[in-house]
Amino acid sequence: MNLWNAMKRFDFWQLIKVLRLLFQKPLLIIPTVSATKRTLIICDNLYRGTHHKDGKENAFRHALWNILICQQTVSITKNTEQSILWAEKITSLHEKLAPNEPLATAMDLHNNSAGREYFRILKDSSETAVINFLQEKTQNAKRIVEVIDTDTTDLIYLLDENKSC
Repeated sequence: MNLWNAMKRFDFWQLIKVLRLLFQKPLLIIPTVSATKRTLIICDNLYRGTHHKDGKENAFRHALWNILICQQTVSITKNTEQSILWAEKITSLHEKLAPNEPLATAMDLHNNSAGREYFRILKDSSETAVINFLQEKTQNAKRIVEVIDTDTTDLIYLLDENKSC
């Protein structure tokens, strides 16, 4: 993932939003980019390209992304809540700048939130432990066809194309 190539796709106002957020916490940029790259590598290794669809693999990716952002930024923020808030800002902005259909966006936002909640219990866990935890959660993910109650931390997905999870 090349950050510059990603940013070149934004229009002027989208770029301003991204830069404004990044300049709020410049020390968090590198760990956030690192967490993003690591998330994609892990998901490519586990699921190949299926994590870009709206299945269980996508739910895994969104939760993992949020956990890794939190894990990699907490050493700088020294505060769990600040890292969670940062991950929420980054991943929510991503959903605004790369919009999907409304149900897919709701699914992504929900799985992002679930990942941040999982971080609370996985904060000091190894990457392997995080992956194992999320794979178990992925096995039990719930298929949705409409927006659901967001009080649950179950992972959710839309498509049931790949039953390998």
